[in-house]
Amino acid sequence: MDNPILQSLWDRKSTRVFLEKPITKEAQEIILGAAMQAPTAGNQMLYTILQITDQNLKERLAETCDHQPFIAKAPLVLVFLADFQRWYDAFVFAGCNPRLPAEGDLMLAVADACIAAQNSVVAAQSLGIGSCYIGDILEQVEIHRELLDLPDYVMPAAMVVYGYPTDQQQNRKKPERFAPAYIVQENRYHTFSASEHEKWFCERAEREKQTDFSYPSYMDAFCKRKYLSAFSREMSRSIWKNLNIPKKQKNPHV
Repeated sequence: MDNPILQSLWDRKSTRVFLEKPITKEAQEIILGAAMQAPTAGNQMLYTILQITDQNLKERLAETCDHQPFIAKAPLVLVFLADFQRWYDAFVFAGCNPRLPAEGDLMLAVADACIAAQNSVVAAQSLGIGSCYIGDILEQVEIHRELLDLPDYVMPAAMVVYGYPTDQQQNRKKPERFAPAYIVQENRYHTFSASEHEKWFCERAEREKQTDFSYPSYMDAFCKRKYLSAFSREMSRSIWKNLNIPKKQKNPHV
């Protein structure tokens, strides 16, 4: 592929083992600057980026985010916060008499934060720096809100860890994605049939060279490991609470 930006997007994969090599201040500034150049709703930049430099806090997050020690070893750890508190406070201080932020405002902030996070990942990749999203930051709402000292209208949207990949991480094969025909649709949503779902899972497995692939067995195992897991239920509980903290309503996910 002649286009280096496109090649970078195709090559990028999660990095979970890092070289003991620091990321320079200049490279960190490039990564953060790229994040802040991301598309944003109304140029509001509805996010705050927490750079975690306290090693004790890194180690705590490594524990609260599903006991993943590599988080604490990452040279750069960024938490992207969906943040409507900043604009709400500015409205109040300017005498605008604003309404209270609602779910739509926070979801727009989540979108802004995730777009910024992905810009940072692309920038890091261009510098030869690997990255890994840590979805577990969406869980353990009480612990993470206290650890990060979050006000009412701020919530974690993403956490990303960065570092130079080891040779093993650099050279490992990137997992195959689904075929475009399973993901890209035109004009209106198409609901796939049972046979169509099986077809596209099997097609991906064939490109992965999984000669012993069994669609029913794979789906059963994946559903139990991911969708029906305790951490998935915990994520739903925490997200609901983050979106409803000011309302003090009963959480249906408890």
